[in-house]
Amino acid sequence: MRKLAETFGRDIQAGLTELGQASVLLVEALQYTLTGSARQQPVRLSAVLAQAMDMGIRALPIVTVLSLAIGAMVAIQGIYSLGLFGAESKVTLGAALSVSREFAPLITGVLVAGRSGSALAARLGTMKINQELDALVVMGIDPVRFLVAPALLAMLLMLPLLTWFADVVGLFGAGLYITTTLGQGFPAYLADLQAALTVDDLLHGIGKSAIFAVEITLIGVVNGLGVSGGADGIGRVTTRAVVHGISAIVITDMLFAWLVIQG
Repeated sequence: MRKLAETFGRDIQAGLTELGQASVLLVEALQYTLTGSARQQPVRLSAVLAQAMDMGIRALPIVTVLSLAIGAMVAIQGIYSLGLFGAESKVTLGAALSVSREFAPLITGVLVAGRSGSALAARLGTMKINQELDALVVMGIDPVRFLVAPALLAMLLMLPLLTWFADVVGLFGAGLYITTTLGQGFPAYLADLQAALTVDDLLHGIGKSAIFAVEITLIGVVNGLGVSGGADGIGRVTTRAVVHGISAIVITDMLFAWLVIQG
């Protein structure tokens, strides 16, 4: 029992240490973003755009496929569930709220965490093992400005845009199934969708995605910087970044939904 308690305590201490490290990295990245030019150490726009291309543009195909599938799935389950009460006509309202407020930001965040969060951890882990981070410091280049700030800015830009794109594609997928199954015209579906959705619903999901963006980036960076060993160590931190990123997204989504409902 004592050994178990000691292990649990060390895990808690390590978790708090990583949380503090993530907070410091966030503050430093924001400082370089806001005041880097005045300090003659600006965050390079080319680096941000390169990261945005990898995190956002190259993720569009898989986001499109998954969003279509999620939209159709919500419509299928909605028609089946509401059909038990003879309320199939209300399926558009359920699909609109489910996709825009929950499924689009959640699925997009999980996808980006698995795709870009892991890549960020692997990249920084490889650079640390190869002592490239030490070389940057020797050359007078702060790794936070050079590596962390561009990734954070790119993620903050692209994840909300991907979420908005997932909203459009997911609602289109839902509309295809709803109109086909219920015999409703697509213009009528769009009219119901316009009546059901509000700007607040869209901003709810997009706002969550911005929080997810910060979590994904910081978790990937902290895990990458904490690598030890060789190739096995990089594999461990990459897997750890994915698991922690997805867990943080799901827990944050749950807390966000609870706070909104309580408010």
